[in-house]
Amino acid sequence: MFSIEEMITFLPPLLKGAYLTIAVSLLSFGLSLIAGLILGIARISRYWPLRALATPYVQFIRGTPLLLQLFFIYYVLPYGGIILSPFVSGVLGLSMNYSAYMAEVFRGGILAIPKGQWEAGLSIGMSRRLLLRRIILPQAMRIVVPAIGNFFVSIFKDSALVSVITMRDLMFSGQILAAATFKHFEIFAMVAVMYFIISYPTAKFVEWIEVKLDVSKRRTATSQVRTFRFPGLRRGTNAAESAD
Repeated sequence: MFSIEEMITFLPPLLKGAYLTIAVSLLSFGLSLIAGLILGIARISRYWPLRALATPYVQFIRGTPLLLQLFFIYYVLPYGGIILSPFVSGVLGLSMNYSAYMAEVFRGGILAIPKGQWEAGLSIGMSRRLLLRRIILPQAMRIVVPAIGNFFVSIFKDSALVSVITMRDLMFSGQILAAATFKHFEIFAMVAVMYFIISYPTAKFVEWIEVKLDVSKRRTATSQVRTFRFPGLRRGTNAAESAD
């Protein structure tokens, strides 16, 4: 049976762990978002050294478990003289793992933009860097919003794995309390509710962003070529026709 008095007693350490869970999740998501965008662009770069570095990294990280990566960072790197705190190890492991998946999402979003838009931009003298920044990426971002949003939700749940490297997050705090009080059902039920309280508003926020960007109504690159006005082109000119 649940006891209100016991729940109140358990709440402070669990809230402290939840705060750490939110902190490591938000920091990891921000870093993986930036790294994923850089890796995604490197994967389609014209310069083969960038592709040669980015492609093996993405494939290796995606091909190994997150749990193994966390173990390697926290327990194996010290043998090489690299000692990291549990918090830094957790953030680094989550960021490395999610950046590899986000790289593929960004790469797919960029490749989904019709090739004619690249050709049209280059034909009017735009550099590839300027074209990517002002024309391609804004459209690609609209395409990748649902996938990135799912990663935003998933990273909160996967952050529970950092408990294996002794970081006192929400999951680890629950394990300590359960071992000390033998109230496993009550404590882990509270942990589950707290994870849900964190994840559900995040999922609804992502849905709101999708609606604001009309992601569900966008036209796909395979169905038809979108019309886009480039600087210097006549009003209403199709980008793909102008490139020809």
